Amino acid sequence: MGKSQSKLSNDQLQELVKSTYFDKRELQQWYKGFAKDCPSGVLSKVEFQKIYKQFFPFGDPSSFADYVFNVFDENKNGSIDFKEFICALSVTSRGQLDEKLVWAFQLYDIDNDGFISYNEMLQIVQAIYKMVGSMVKLPEDEDTPEKRVNKIFALMDKNSDGKLTMEEFREGSKKDPTIVQALSLYDGLV
Repeated sequence: MGKSQSKLSNDQLQELVKSTYFDKRELQQWYKGFAKDCPSGVLSKVEFQKIYKQFFPFGDPSSFADYVFNVFDENKNGSIDFKEFICALSVTSRGQLDEKLVWAFQLYDIDNDGFISYNEMLQIVQAIYKMVGSMVKLPEDEDTPEKRVNKIFALMDKNSDGKLTMEEFREGSKKDPTIVQALSLYDGLV
């Protein structure tokens, strides 16, 4: 799905109906908007950052947007086509909790080694704090990224090895839903 075409083919539509939580009409609407906003048929990292800037005008969302972009860009070619966009949007906005957790795990597992290290978690949490700026008043035990990550690791890192497995992340996120709430950005849109 490279260069933009005016509408999705029947085959593309059928495939996306099967692989997302959107119906035909919704997919056509999303595609129409995507094609209008991305006439080249793909979304670049810079364009993706601009979208985040609209949601977070008082902070700096560029780092967080980069991390999210990397998860959306499933084939790692440096751009997001409509299929990548709509599949990620489907999971983050309408997916089951477990699907959202797998997606969130991919976001935090920056080097894709199958674990979330303390440092990876810190990088994402720093990016989130930078993005929300001073718009959110945080409790004292979470008023710095380091304190927040320490709290998360105390809750999740069951074997105290300094990294989280998918299972530790899954169990811990069920105890602390704010871990996955960063994905809820799209809930109002969809």
